[in-house]
Amino acid sequence: MSIAVENTKLVVESWVHQFSDELYSWAFYKTSSKETAEDLVQETFLAAYHKIESFQGKSQPKTWLFAILNNKVVDYYRKSARTTKNNFHLTEESGFELSDGLFNTTENWINKEVNPIWESDGELLDNPDFNLVLQYCIEDLPQKWKLAINSKYLSDQKAEDICKELEITTSNYWQIIHRAKLLLKKCLESKWD
Repeated sequence: MSIAVENTKLVVESWVHQFSDELYSWAFYKTSSKETAEDLVQETFLAAYHKIESFQGKSQPKTWLFAILNNKVVDYYRKSARTTKNNFHLTEESGFELSDGLFNTTENWINKEVNPIWESDGELLDNPDFNLVLQYCIEDLPQKWKLAINSKYLSDQKAEDICKELEITTSNYWQIIHRAKLLLKKCLESKWD
């Protein structure tokens, strides 16, 4: 084994002893799963070992490791957001199906049940884990729908400006917003437990 490899191994081993507990606590807090937290911490140290030459010492090792771990957590949620229940996918077609299936032939709501996640006492948008899932659900929307949602709700743009940018009519815009919100609701209900 070369001296550089041996030094790398010793450095990472010392980091494992120094920071494992803190990294695990953070990963467990973010995922609420002992096994997932353990896996993410292990992946963090493996990534640090393989990319140690990119560590320039501009930050503390702990800061660098937490940055790696946070990326692993984001990847974990991104992957779990893409694995949908009942093979539900965020597509324009599924958006049309959702909006078309809301009312019966006499124009009454088909399903009046409210998913329990919307009845929680706390504010969901104050929960960082919920915000991660929401972010991934938005990212999975069809491109034009994602742009419309981001422009309206995150950039606070006016409808007429969004229509010009997306080259769509006003009525098409409102349909896109409506169907995108339905897809987001469905995605959140399937991903947020």
